[in-house]
Amino acid sequence: MPGRGHHGSGPIVWAVIIATTCLLLLVFQKLLWLVVPFLLALILYYFLYPLVRVLIYRGMSRHAAASLVTLGFLALLIVVGLALTPWVAGQMAVWQDTVSRYLHGGLQLLDNSLRNMEASWPTLASARLADTVATRLAQSAGSVADHLEPIAIGVAAWTPSLLLAPFLAYFFLRDGHRFKRFLSAAVPNAFFERTLFLLHEIDRTARAYFQGLITLTALDTVTLAAGLWLLGIPGPLALGLICAVLAWVPYVGSILGGLLVVLVAATDFHDTPGMAYWAIALFGVVRLLDDFVYMPLTIGKSLELHPLVTVLMIFVGGAVAGVSGLMLVLPVLGVVMVIGETIGVIVTDARLMARHRHALALRRAQASADL
Repeated sequence: MPGRGHHGSGPIVWAVIIATTCLLLLVFQKLLWLVVPFLLALILYYFLYPLVRVLIYRGMSRHAAASLVTLGFLALLIVVGLALTPWVAGQMAVWQDTVSRYLHGGLQLLDNSLRNMEASWPTLASARLADTVATRLAQSAGSVADHLEPIAIGVAAWTPSLLLAPFLAYFFLRDGHRFKRFLSAAVPNAFFERTLFLLHEIDRTARAYFQGLITLTALDTVTLAAGLWLLGIPGPLALGLICAVLAWVPYVGSILGGLLVVLVAATDFHDTPGMAYWAIALFGVVRLLDDFVYMPLTIGKSLELHPLVTVLMIFVGGAVAGVSGLMLVLPVLGVVMVIGETIGVIVTDARLMARHRHALALRRAQASADL
């Protein structure tokens, strides 16, 4: 069977692929309550499927294997949750004080930086920029609890939909093969082989995306942790991991991760303001490596996307659907690319289309033979 891109992958097919991706991003933006648990269910499916396959190879039915693995995962999740709940409850006050301290350190760094700029630039001094910013921050800043309350309400509102993830993952594990058979049975016989190839490629693309995402997270964690360790910032591995996970949301998550590193540097090294600026420089270098080196070599390579297409589609996804578009654009583009290129191969394959037309003519002749 010819590989993808041999036929039908010209500018028209790619224009349709990009337009379809943008349309799907707009639709998914309105259905985030379903899209997010669906993605989490896919991650659970690819994480748990090897265990299900091992049990099937040992003689267990697919239904029993899926049930056993899902129940085991839920039991482990419940045990870990019950074990961590007392510790989290006991650390809440400490975390609140820590957040307040780091926020104060960041505000102090901002104020000192603005006043140093005023000392160097008389125009800013005449505009009293530092005093204006300090007044605005004082008016908008409340207690940490006031800022955490909307976050807690948002998490509580999302909890019911997130509970769909293990439910969906269970049925993916149990009935995924039935869904593939259902789709392939609806396809004309002339396109049956191509349909099997298409389903295989969609599964491979989704699996490759999540594997590439894990690889990207590991690279970001190691790079950031090494840089923070060289600067002498405490907890480099934990900070690197948190920033790498936040980077799953391109640009927005990166900004939050960089802000976190700067707050830590400004608070723990308040006598050395230059440390915060070194942290900003480090994070900027790592973000450039992530966007233009790591992401094209991991996620882009896993999805067989050109690095230029990877970078441009991230910008397109953010412009079309905001933060949700940044998160979803690459996996959606990967799946749409597989479907679009396969359909392009089918439509431009004269022999396949001739087989399909001949099969239709034979069915019509058979249906009218005894009239």
